[in-house]
Amino acid sequence: MKKMLLAILALSILACQDEPQIDYVVLSGAVLNSNTKTVNIDQRDFNHEIKISEDGTFSDTLRINEDGFHSLGIGRNNTVMYLKKGDNLKLKVDAKNFNNSLTFIGQGAVENNYLADKALGKSAANNFVQFYSQEESEFKSAIAKIKAENEQRLDSLENADDAFLAIARQNLVYDDYEYLNTYVQRHGYYTKKENFEPSEGFIPEELENMNYDNADAYKSSTAYKNLAIQTTLDDMFEAIGSDLTAVTTDNLEMMNAIKIPELKDDVVEYVGSFIVSPGNENMESLYNFMTSQVTSEKVKSNLTELFEKNKNLVKGKPSPEFVNYENHKGGQTSLADLKGKYVYVDVWATWCGPCIREIPSLKEVEEQFHNENIEFVSTSIDELGSRDKWFDMVNDKELGGMQLMADNAWKSDFVQAYGIDGIPRFILIDPDGNIVSADAPRPSNPKLVELLESELGIEEESKMKP
Repeated sequence: MKKMLLAILALSILACQDEPQIDYVVLSGAVLNSNTKTVNIDQRDFNHEIKISEDGTFSDTLRINEDGFHSLGIGRNNTVMYLKKGDNLKLKVDAKNFNNSLTFIGQGAVENNYLADKALGKSAANNFVQFYSQEESEFKSAIAKIKAENEQRLDSLENADDAFLAIARQNLVYDDYEYLNTYVQRHGYYTKKENFEPSEGFIPEELENMNYDNADAYKSSTAYKNLAIQTTLDDMFEAIGSDLTAVTTDNLEMMNAIKIPELKDDVVEYVGSFIVSPGNENMESLYNFMTSQVTSEKVKSNLTELFEKNKNLVKGKPSPEFVNYENHKGGQTSLADLKGKYVYVDVWATWCGPCIREIPSLKEVEEQFHNENIEFVSTSIDELGSRDKWFDMVNDKELGGMQLMADNAWKSDFVQAYGIDGIPRFILIDPDGNIVSADAPRPSNPKLVELLESELGIEEESKMKP
């Protein structure tokens, strides 16, 4: 009898040992009223795409790297999800009314319905003007109410994951901190109070002295992540200064002190998009420094793609050319027609507000250098269907210089070759057709006059005069 009991116990132990450990999440659901073809699930170094069938349903098995918060993206809509291995989760959403319709059922639904309700409750702060125009005491009461409602939601959850509950409660603190931080930024703007400063003690000491070194909070709290990025970027751009063309690796040394790898990757990706630029003679050393800092292969790949695109646009390289662009005064013009002169190219469009704001400054610079060996060329990248609008605006605003229209808008070879993905963009080319600056200063920037005087030798000429 005793031997039989031992045998049964041994079999029981073996059965427990053989029971498979679930290391995946099953995610399925239905998306209504959407032309989107995929559901995207993202976390650091985890990116998964699920195809949506013709009837709007989808289903897949996700072998997530770790339990925790993930991003759910369906078209332009995004929300936060909490996924843990073993979940069997189903969602339903109407893309036309995303936040109000998102619901979950199944294993893992408790946590994710809380997150959906929390996102919906945050709509109280969606009217930015009204929300941030409140005086300090009213604003603090408003965010206290939001926090209390979320605490009540957490208290009412049944069978929620303990780890989730602990994180979710701490995240409410970070939410408060972000509200307070953005109030300082936005209250003065919305109430038109110049140089607004909050009263003493409005910002909690914990927030003022926060060290952004909590990698878990960075993953789980959007508010903490936003605060960390904003604070770090503020410090970074203060060290860099206003002249992005003069940045050196010395200006980036503070990157070494960033303790959260994901934060460092995000900062490098953002800063790199500005300074891995052909307008900076230090582009290659900046690229090498930043790629040595990152741990994300995706960020490194994006920086490398940017560098490869820009490395042939540095000073002294032959400029890409435009050929047979329509000239507002009649006929067609190519860059080759302007050989022998400096050419300052303004890439703009009639719908671009910042472009139009540069027009008065551009006229002033044109007038200042009208007797010099330089041609000011404004190249519109309006669509062909807007040709009449372009033609009329040139007349109405009495635009000077040479007014051209690109042959294929954004897809024009010249625009593509210069990697232009935002306008206005200004380019300076020398009389031999070589690049002086692929990202030259704007007309409103005094550095443009300095650059033109230097290139045209005006300073030297004036010094030689008696």
